[in-house]
Amino acid sequence: MKRFLEGTLQWKTAACFMFTGSVIVTMLVFSCFGQQYISIMTLLSLLIISALGTFIQFLAFTDTIIKNLRYSLRLLLFAVPFLLLLTCCAYFFAWFPTEEFGSWAIFVGIFVGIFCIMTLAFELYYRYMGKKYDGLLGQYRKQQEKRK
Repeated sequence: MKRFLEGTLQWKTAACFMFTGSVIVTMLVFSCFGQQYISIMTLLSLLIISALGTFIQFLAFTDTIIKNLRYSLRLLLFAVPFLLLLTCCAYFFAWFPTEEFGSWAIFVGIFVGIFCIMTLAFELYYRYMGKKYDGLLGQYRKQQEKRK
């Protein structure tokens, strides 16, 4: 029960961060197009995406539920359900003219582009940090050998 409550607290915190970030991005995009407010329905769609998206992220990128899965499969396990979630929200909340195929193509293209950029950015960050900590570990080992 304690693990469940801790997990729920982590999920709630991550969902709040995601919701806050998505509201800020939406606010910036809307203001660039001259829109002065964010509708309640848009906020509701962002809340749904934040709550469910955080759960999908937790499911895909932790070993809590699915253990020992390759990173590439974890990316797929995240991308497909998250794209489905976004697609449902785009359709039900009418983010754009949903009857036009071109709108859907742009929507999926933007998703794939952002997903690739974010994946690449995380990969580069973790490689950089890995090299940094490998260097620090090497320095530590040299110091330990000098002491002996």
